[in-house]
Amino acid sequence: MRPLSLQIGAQKIAGFESAGTCRPILLIHGNSSSSRIWQKQLQGPLGAKFRVIAIDLPGHGASSPPPNPEADYSGGGYASVIAAIARELDLKNAVVVGWSLGGHAVLNAAAALPMAAGLMIFGTPPIGKAPDGFSGFKGLSATVFTPKPSEAEIEEWTKSAFAPGYAPIPDFVVVDFRNTDGNARGYLGANVQAGRISDEAEIVRNLKIPLAIVHGREEQIVDLRYLQRLAAPTLWRGEVQVIDGAGHAPQWEKAEAFNKVLDEFASSV
Repeated sequence: MRPLSLQIGAQKIAGFESAGTCRPILLIHGNSSSSRIWQKQLQGPLGAKFRVIAIDLPGHGASSPPPNPEADYSGGGYASVIAAIARELDLKNAVVVGWSLGGHAVLNAAAALPMAAGLMIFGTPPIGKAPDGFSGFKGLSATVFTPKPSEAEIEEWTKSAFAPGYAPIPDFVVVDFRNTDGNARGYLGANVQAGRISDEAEIVRNLKIPLAIVHGREEQIVDLRYLQRLAAPTLWRGEVQVIDGAGHAPQWEKAEAFNKVLDEFASSV
């Protein structure tokens, strides 16, 4: 894989690209993470087959903070960057994959991704504006909205991001959390609290392209039953794809099984 460096408006966006030449797959990481969480997709058979691209969202990894953090650290702000990256890289017939916060960003970006052949989300319960709009979360930690969490809070959150007892948790997960711009968490929380959010459940209901939803069976943050109740007319294979033994981060915990699902989805849409 090779490093990527893009100039999107006033922002420097970093990431990695694999050597594959088949259909592009754009990977979007989660809250306080980075493109490093996708190493097991970029390398190996998946990255050798497909043109796999993993980017660092603004204020995360090696990407610069955005020019207007209050507005840009939001579902809509991240969506704008994703759409601009897809245009800059000329990603035709791409599969766009979002993990956790990245999945919310991908849903927000759906209308601005006419070049997408399919979307995949995981660790992402689409939120809605109905009273039960956030009921897809069963263990959402306040740490993900805290600008300066303590080391103990970061450690506790990290454990929730994997299956119970999973080891070893890679060191870079904590390093990425510490290095993320604290405003990314603070303003995201403020925007959610103020109701400045999209109705993602409605976006899912109105999608015209295939949507794959993946879920780790040992997931500690997202409720599978919520995902299974969603009205999703274009749901790939007609059901949520559950990966045994994985928690919130199946792309790392059970990479072989996750990559198989992603390969089958990207090969079928």
